Amino acid sequence: MAPSSLKQSMQLLLFIALLSAAAMMPRSVMAQNCGCAAGLCCSRWGFCGTGDDYCGTGCQQGPCNPPPPTNDVSVADIVTPEFFNGILNQADASCVGKNFYSRSAFLDALGSFSQFGRIGTEENSRREIAAFFAHVTHETGHFCSIEEIDGPSKDYCDEENTQYPCNPSKGYYGRGPIQLSWNFNYGPAGNSIGFDGLNAPETVANDPVISFKTALWYWTNHVQSVMNQGFGATIRAINGALECDGGNPSTVQARIRYFTEYCSQLGVSTGDNLTC
Repeated sequence: MAPSSLKQSMQLLLFIALLSAAAMMPRSVMAQNCGCAAGLCCSRWGFCGTGDDYCGTGCQQGPCNPPPPTNDVSVADIVTPEFFNGILNQADASCVGKNFYSRSAFLDALGSFSQFGRIGTEENSRREIAAFFAHVTHETGHFCSIEEIDGPSKDYCDEENTQYPCNPSKGYYGRGPIQLSWNFNYGPAGNSIGFDGLNAPETVANDPVISFKTALWYWTNHVQSVMNQGFGATIRAINGALECDGGNPSTVQARIRYFTEYCSQLGVSTGDNLTC
């Protein structure tokens, strides 16, 4: 056993070390579900803290970062009937999505997302629109599918997420243009858009405007911020755990093909870093 004076010195040094470590830690994770102290942001995930992870994209409360300025691009002028229907018309006549998805539903949904396709230069806008529809084309099979194949047989309930608890009688499998999945996405999407995402997730498959709103909600909250890193970063943001880093090279290449095709149609280069 150490002598008393040495023991006290060691305790003092330990206390100072702990204080230093605490000082270096970011002010974060004060509480889940928000109710943050003054000066802290409530992140998209419902945690309190500072910095871009908390005050950036998806910030719900507090001193959130201001959104980037928008340009004067008209998304409707870029997503012409010819462009949209050129995708839709490739779906077989028997596809359930053929009479569900429409350009008018997309434009109605777009009215709630003024940032989509309107950040940076016109070239940036066209590239973002091409990227969005490339992913939508892949996820739905040219607007053929509304719901994930065999979705009801799959478990998309994260029981550890207490902020958005699952309704045991509901399924949170992929639905809509971007195939929204998991309770932790249905919950906040519903809160933001205005439907009961946890108790009525099927709304995404029944209302085409809400369906497109979920796709635009996910895009603007989880994907748009990485557009400046290249198309590959958007693949990672949408399905990276399953497809990137060699997970499924064929689906990655399929997304890239659609993106390249749509960039050509919209008169913009693809940029760098296409894969993930």
